[in-house]
Amino acid sequence: MPLAVGTDAPAFTVKDTTGNTVSLSDFAGKTVVLYFYPKDDTPGCTKQACSFRDAQSQYSGKDVVVLGVSADDEGAHQAFTQKYNLNFPLLADTNHSLIKAYDVDGGGYAKRVTYVIDPSGKIIHVDANVNTTSHASDILAALGL
Repeated sequence: MPLAVGTDAPAFTVKDTTGNTVSLSDFAGKTVVLYFYPKDDTPGCTKQACSFRDAQSQYSGKDVVVLGVSADDEGAHQAFTQKYNLNFPLLADTNHSLIKAYDVDGGGYAKRVTYVIDPSGKIIHVDANVNTTSHASDILAALGL
């Protein structure tokens, strides 16, 4: 069961698509959309990632950061990013530390769940019933943006 709205978002430090170290604290003062997905370059995950890619200007214009998370490694993330021209970071959770901390373990992969974390680090929205095609606009609507 996903973490509840009002919960402090678990801190994390992992590598991103390009091997840079990324921590939740890097985004203090910004709203973070942290979306978990099962696997790079699969049909539903591709639709979901491309929905965020296509809406990136709407997100960045509102000072909202989008981060995708799966158990795939940096190499898989790089190939996925290049193939679909993704314009936001993917986080490589190869040891499943984020997947476990955010309670989205699907038994070896991440369940498709999105958390929105406010600038102070609190979870303000949880979406566990993701429509992969319209997900980016659904999250914007949920935030009233």
